[in-house]
Amino acid sequence: MYNGSHKIADKFAIKTMAHYRYYKILSEFQQEIYRLGVNYTISPKVNFTVGYSYVNTDTEFKIPSTNIEEHRLYEDINISGKLKDLKLRHRLRFEHRFFNATASHWLRYDLNANYPITNNWSVYAFNEIFLNIDKSKRFVQNWTGAGFLHQLNNNLKIKLGYFYQKFPDNGFHRLQVGIILNTNHLKNKK
Repeated sequence: MYNGSHKIADKFAIKTMAHYRYYKILSEFQQEIYRLGVNYTISPKVNFTVGYSYVNTDTEFKIPSTNIEEHRLYEDINISGKLKDLKLRHRLRFEHRFFNATASHWLRYDLNANYPITNNWSVYAFNEIFLNIDKSKRFVQNWTGAGFLHQLNNNLKIKLGYFYQKFPDNGFHRLQVGIILNTNHLKNKK
């Protein structure tokens, strides 16, 4: 997985993402997601993002199936804070999903915690719940996970962790391996 934030003005950043998911490690493709957004910083602790996602999903495990292409528009509000050294982030995402000539609207709430264990290493944990606000049975899925982050330099981190995707009828255990790239394009202009 790749996540990026690229500051382009005092209060604006471009958010980028590419995730690849497999039913098994590097085999049995499940999903790819590409996300692009514009982020506006309201205050040091609050920011807002609007964006677009393209999603390609294989809905069947070990059975040939036609992939579903999905287009999403989303709005995020992120609120961050600290309890001593523990960093907390709340994200509320309103997501509009379009696929197979239908639309659905989801609400997602994500709570992230990050705690430093050395200057370059930290542990993280998260829980995100997904609700489909168009249906009477609103629960769609829940993600819970934890892992380690290693800061390689001011711009680059690597991530290794585990998360569990819970659906109404089943669940998947996932290994997360990722790169986080944050750049500041203002530094060179000053």
